[in-house]
Amino acid sequence: MQAPRRVAVVGGGWAGLAAAVRATELGAHVTLFEMSGQWGGRARSVSDQSPLLDNGQHILIGAYRDTLALMRRVGADPDRLFLRTPLRLRYPDHEGLRLPGGQPLLSFLRGVLRYERWPWRARLALLAQSSAWLFSGFKCPPGLSVAQLCARLPEPVRVDLVEPLCVAALNTPAERASAQVFLRVLQDAMFSGPGSADLLLPRRPLGDLLPSPAADWLQTQGADLRLGRRAQDLQPMEDGRWQIDGEHFDAVVLACPPMEAARLTQPASPIWAEQARSLRYEPIITVYLRQPGACLAAPMVALHESPSAPAQFAFDHGQLSGQAGLFAFVISGAQAWVDAGLQVAGNAVEAQARAALGWQGAIERVRVLAEKRATFACTPGLARPPALIASGLIAAGDYVAGPYPATLEGAVRSGLAAANVAISPCKTGAKSTTMAA
Repeated sequence: MQAPRRVAVVGGGWAGLAAAVRATELGAHVTLFEMSGQWGGRARSVSDQSPLLDNGQHILIGAYRDTLALMRRVGADPDRLFLRTPLRLRYPDHEGLRLPGGQPLLSFLRGVLRYERWPWRARLALLAQSSAWLFSGFKCPPGLSVAQLCARLPEPVRVDLVEPLCVAALNTPAERASAQVFLRVLQDAMFSGPGSADLLLPRRPLGDLLPSPAADWLQTQGADLRLGRRAQDLQPMEDGRWQIDGEHFDAVVLACPPMEAARLTQPASPIWAEQARSLRYEPIITVYLRQPGACLAAPMVALHESPSAPAQFAFDHGQLSGQAGLFAFVISGAQAWVDAGLQVAGNAVEAQARAALGWQGAIERVRVLAEKRATFACTPGLARPPALIASGLIAAGDYVAGPYPATLEGAVRSGLAAANVAISPCKTGAKSTTMAA
């Protein structure tokens, strides 16, 4: 009998964990390197904080089928870990667009027609434009921005729907965001099947959703988990295998951040390394505030952004995790506020909470967290690095070439595809690594 293929996965975020689980399922002996002291990558819990907080407030949607399936395979129960509701954009002072359950096209039609806050002209314009996108196969010129794509939509539709969805999904403002990627998100979220647009809001810390269950599952399957271990050197071998710090592997999946992957691949593939190194990023700031006795109109509310009011969404952890009085305010596309400083950002969010939510009295600032490289800047025509770097060397992560923005689902799909190539390189072509639809 042939010995199992030895596969190294470098990076213990959601892409790396997905690759490690899939490779193990396919019979490989997996060694998983993670240079930090915890699993989860950019979607993790902050271990030094009490109460336990996440480094950012994440949202999943019903269309994240590969992520939800992976959670179930490693023993995590999405039905228990998430609050699942139909898509609802609730604002502090009024109900926003809300989609009923059921068949996607009919649900979208009913939701838009029933939204009386928009005049009939705006509702019909959105339905007409959505029909045009549908009949075009959700395709558009690659150089188009979301703002250009939606320029003919009435202002209430752009302000109440397009701009919040764009910054939530792509973490890039509409005037700089890729219209083609945005259309793909709309296609999968709104029109890919019953429940695809549902919001899944975590009831538990991010570490409980996938990172900890996946690491526990891998350990029980005999994988070699090396937490707090950075891969220092990656070299090709004459027999087609790869060597990490002197240790031999049949295949390597690089599921680490792009800059780290570029460092490791520079000697073997300088062109790929330069493409990974050239990516630009958008930060996200999460401001955790405590206001005893306060409660939002919904577990998640949308906020109107302005130059002095930076947060686009607020989350009520009393309704989600039972931590009454704890709230998370999210600033996506937050480069200007990172430049201004986290103290300034925290002050602005407190003022926004008082103005938008009517909070009075003392507000406790629990913590302000910034993920400076939260996502790549999802701009029009962006050329992302391919997943296949060289024979037996595959990149995995939400940044590799593919149709999705930097999302957990994109990371998981990339990891699963990379593992398939690592195990069956002769049967799976390079196209499998691009998360093709």
